[in-house]
Amino acid sequence: MNSLQEQLDTVKSWLQWLPNPVVALIIVALAVLAAYALHRSVRKALRHLLGARYPYAFSIFTRMRGVTQLAVLIIALIVALPVAPFTPATSQWLTRLLLIAIIAMIGWAALTALQIAADLYLRRFRLDTEDNLLARKHVTQVRVLMRSADVLIVVITVAAALMTFEPVRQYGVSLFASAGVAGIVAGLAARPVLSNLFAGVQLAMTQPIRIDDAVIVENEWGTIEEITSTYVVVRLWDWRRMIVPLTYFIEKPFQNWTRETSALLGSAFLYLDYRAPVGVIRDKLKEIVKESKNWDGNIVGLQVTDAKQSTIELRCLMSAPSAPQAFDLRCEVREKLIDFLSKEHPEALPQCRQITFFDDARDLAKDEPRASMRAKPPASSR
Repeated sequence: MNSLQEQLDTVKSWLQWLPNPVVALIIVALAVLAAYALHRSVRKALRHLLGARYPYAFSIFTRMRGVTQLAVLIIALIVALPVAPFTPATSQWLTRLLLIAIIAMIGWAALTALQIAADLYLRRFRLDTEDNLLARKHVTQVRVLMRSADVLIVVITVAAALMTFEPVRQYGVSLFASAGVAGIVAGLAARPVLSNLFAGVQLAMTQPIRIDDAVIVENEWGTIEEITSTYVVVRLWDWRRMIVPLTYFIEKPFQNWTRETSALLGSAFLYLDYRAPVGVIRDKLKEIVKESKNWDGNIVGLQVTDAKQSTIELRCLMSAPSAPQAFDLRCEVREKLIDFLSKEHPEALPQCRQITFFDDARDLAKDEPRASMRAKPPASSR
């Protein structure tokens, strides 16, 4: 830094014939160019040293590229400002801007470091496996806590930047020192932010929902796609997205089909005639399920769960490793059993029976001539 300052002093002595504002702008521009060149040279050297042997370490440096560029630029401006012939008022404003830039750089570095640490921790967990309960648990915890930490870091960074201004500092001190109307108003204004922040922490700890959970919310079936600091995105079965406030899953009841495990029981109901061969249908169900790729090999069964006036109710029960596979298995069982019954046992399909009763002999006598007339052949055939 001393050599850079000496070089800027030399440039300043060369430009004594120019107005001070022009000299100041040239010195600042040279400092910015020197910072950019230094950062680019260091990045090329690190790429040469780490790019082939340690690609992940170099990727971390790449993700911190913006932060490091800002840091080098701030250092260069800190060196250049004492040399540049600015007016006292301009120097004061530029110093304040540099202080705000330093605070923003610290907040940015904290956010980036948090993201890198989360990615490093989640590298060992995969969501694209069948038994992903542990992975969903850790991914949900890390993402929700990271979103809450992001909000906290942003709030602290903005507050620290605003506190560099004297009027804002005095207002903040008076606000936190008093317990009057101003404090109540500020608390009410911050209530949505704080409630979502606490709800996010509670979701991360208790985990009523996790990433990729199968849920039923507002009578809609879907999976948890994303959990942010203020809302949850539920991907519905028809690819629609339902946006639900974060506090909904704390305050209202909902169904979570994969709370402990992703395996589910699926059921398919058939309404058949009383002459349906239940044993044959049970054997056919086992054959269909064993041949299906959606069955997990655990549970399959058939029971007569109800008997109504004209039909009996058969419940086909089978297990599947996940909610989508359970739905596909139920549809497959329905289709193949209906096809089997229509071809092999059509008498088992629901039928409508009608029985006519005669009240007395006169009704029977009235119907007999009609029957004889219908049985009489036409005149042309006699």
